[in-house]
Amino acid sequence: MKTGLFFGSFNPIHIGHLIIANFIVENSDLNKIWFVVTPQNPFKSKTSLLANHHRLEMVNLAIADYPKFQASNIEFSLPKPHYTIDTLVVLKEKYPQHEFVLLMGEDNLKSFHKWKNYEEILKYHQILVYPRIEKTSQKEETVVLYPNIIKVEAPIVEISATTIRRMIKENKNIRPMLPPEVFNYIDGSNLYK
Repeated sequence: MKTGLFFGSFNPIHIGHLIIANFIVENSDLNKIWFVVTPQNPFKSKTSLLANHHRLEMVNLAIADYPKFQASNIEFSLPKPHYTIDTLVVLKEKYPQHEFVLLMGEDNLKSFHKWKNYEEILKYHQILVYPRIEKTSQKEETVVLYPNIIKVEAPIVEISATTIRRMIKENKNIRPMLPPEVFNYIDGSNLYK
């Protein structure tokens, strides 16, 4: 089974995540996409990052009506710090019937050569890269030439979780940017205030 891995803090998950993941799963040979919720780094004091269980619950609520999507808390039990290569090794041991493919924004691809054991990731895993709006004019094409890196012409969705959190603090309407269940969860639990 070919399974896409969509890593993120999902703080919170928003419609941009769903649009990209849905486009990719419907326009590729992936059978499923797993939303891998990244836990808080214990060495960083990021007060805006909600507890793991809140973010995992929001992902579960957001994807409940998408049979090709699944939430994963695999990194919650892994030793820190978290490196993608280590997560991939554990996933392969635990789910040998799956062929794991990484989903990555174009912005992350530019620093991919700095990831731990990035060559190993490229050797054994496809990477589907979706477009992002360029924030700088500098282009790094170092790893783009690998045959396992495939650019996907997915829609560019510029909704950021940072903007959503700021708007919540400012009591602005963020309802259109979130799946209804996620909006209700945040609103009902008074999160990000």
